[in-house]
Amino acid sequence: MIGYVAGPTVGAAAYDAVHTYVWPIALSAIGVIAHAEIAVELGLIWLTHIGVDRAIGYGLKYPTRFKDTHLQRV
Repeated sequence: MIGYVAGPTVGAAAYDAVHTYVWPIALSAIGVIAHAEIAVELGLIWLTHIGVDRAIGYGLKYPTRFKDTHLQRV
């Protein structure tokens, strides 16, 4: 959400970059391969955070404003 200080377009891009499943899955996979429990745990927490956001209606953001998402208008 800090990206929204720079405007809705930058904010939406920053929010969407952090709220995509690619990064936490990659972090968890690296943790499994490297036998690093903390990486796996953080990846799973991150995945859960994204899942809960989606479950309550917060989706990926459109560059118009924070409340416009791909799931609904919050």
